[in-house]
Amino acid sequence: MWRRGFTSSYTPPAQALKEKKWDALVIGGGHNGLTAAAYLARGGLSVAVIERRHVIGGAAVTEEIIPGFKFSRCSYLQSLLRPSVIRELELKRHGLKLLKPTATSFTPCLDGRYLLMGYDDHHNYLEISKFSKRDADAYPSRYENQLYKFSKLMDFLLDSRTPETLHWDSSFIDRLRDKLEKSVFWASCLRHILALGQKDVVDFMDLLLSPTSKVLNKWFESDILKAVLAGDAIIGSMASIHTPGSGYVLLHHVMGETDGDRNIWSHVEGGMGSISMAISNAASEAGVSIVTNAEVSQLMIGDSGTVKGVLLADGTRVHSSVVLSNATPYKTFLGLVPQDVLPDDFLRAIKYSDYNSGTTKINVAVDKLPQFHCCRSNNPEGGPQHTATIHIGSESMEEIGSACQDAWNGLPSKRPVMEMTIPSSLDKTISPPGKHVVSLFTQYTPYKPSDGSWENPTYRESYAQRCFSLIDEYAPGFSSSVIGYDMLTPPDLEREFGLTGGNIFHGAMGLDSLFLLRPAKGWSGYRTPIRGLYLCGSGAHPGGGVMGAPGRNAARIVLRDFKKHSS
Repeated sequence: MWRRGFTSSYTPPAQALKEKKWDALVIGGGHNGLTAAAYLARGGLSVAVIERRHVIGGAAVTEEIIPGFKFSRCSYLQSLLRPSVIRELELKRHGLKLLKPTATSFTPCLDGRYLLMGYDDHHNYLEISKFSKRDADAYPSRYENQLYKFSKLMDFLLDSRTPETLHWDSSFIDRLRDKLEKSVFWASCLRHILALGQKDVVDFMDLLLSPTSKVLNKWFESDILKAVLAGDAIIGSMASIHTPGSGYVLLHHVMGETDGDRNIWSHVEGGMGSISMAISNAASEAGVSIVTNAEVSQLMIGDSGTVKGVLLADGTRVHSSVVLSNATPYKTFLGLVPQDVLPDDFLRAIKYSDYNSGTTKINVAVDKLPQFHCCRSNNPEGGPQHTATIHIGSESMEEIGSACQDAWNGLPSKRPVMEMTIPSSLDKTISPPGKHVVSLFTQYTPYKPSDGSWENPTYRESYAQRCFSLIDEYAPGFSSSVIGYDMLTPPDLEREFGLTGGNIFHGAMGLDSLFLLRPAKGWSGYRTPIRGLYLCGSGAHPGGGVMGAPGRNAARIVLRDFKKHSS
């Protein structure tokens, strides 16, 4: 298929790459790998990023799959990118431009009603009141204000490295410094908890441990409001809204911000690849070398069990005593590390982590904006609903639960749950005049369906048409407006972008795989059982999403270790 990547990439001469011994190598040019590289180079290290694909960006990438239409192929909205990364790497100076939608959420109903949420509290009150005045009164206090309180604690945790135990032989001074740092971390954590107060702490624990359905049933009564909010709790997973602990993912998706405003998911001018491009520009300015079309086949490990560099698929040896992997933990430790190097218990923990995914992403080129029968507009430029995150098939909690049950039974959902976004409603750089780019994030689709195979073109086509037909129920004529599409099922996401199991977070975001347990108990501090090898991707703390926090935090650890060993 004809395609072109729009995330910038730089390929230094292969001879220069292999003849030099680098201070640090980064495997994978996704946004976290680029972030780590930028911070390392700004810290004075010589750094090279090695990317398998023809274009950098990983899952935060813009590609022109259909001539004239530029798709954010995987990730599709921005909110989680840490303000510290934007500020410290000066990403706006390097070309990052965020486009805030004029409405935040739009949910059409088959009965002709709709729920359109925005930034104005009074407007939101009137919208929710159409379904429940009680919920309209409760929404600001029970949902927004409470989750924003929790987000302050989460900000602290996201930007902090975990207080992980030291693994290697250390000097007395190192152990003393480590204890001091842990004490500072836990003291800061306690201050944040005390600032919440006992009632909010109990509510916070309830949110973390409870099923999303329990949390939302306790807060609200209208099914449509609960279903809209529940959508944030199941994104990218095979979990049900009835799964204990799913409430955390709800929080994970509302704790982001755009220009200081909480829970605002913005489009990015030029697509999500523009984030990676801005980070790569900052990295290149700091002296990072970035090479594409170069696949790492294996890590080179010395006799002493320390990293010596990487071996590329073409046989090239690239030398460095420090390697950061932006690949998934599964790919890193079971695909790149030679056998018999890692401890058995660590390997088992990585191998049997949850990499399940129910996600299929469909990028669609259309010749006109979809017109929803419940909210018709004669404006060819569209209305606020077209700029919002549009929820299809999410009118009730029961619909979401049924869609998940289909996948648990091995079948792609009969009525998929979809988040539709139309970035071209705000961004005129990504589609021809009068035509549009539509992103469909759909669930649930099992990795290995029991009634067919994703390798079968007819089977794939049937799922895509199922999604288009569902949209037709809300926006008649959508199917006939489709010019072409690009579909990425879980196996496609694994093959094309290296996402094990198709999991967009590099591993499930359950409570059993977060903070001190991510990616495995005892190894949450970005270091690994192999000296000189670090994790810097979403499989490390604090997890998935386009946030840059794993890359930034990992780089800080590497710089500290590097300076200690070189002094």
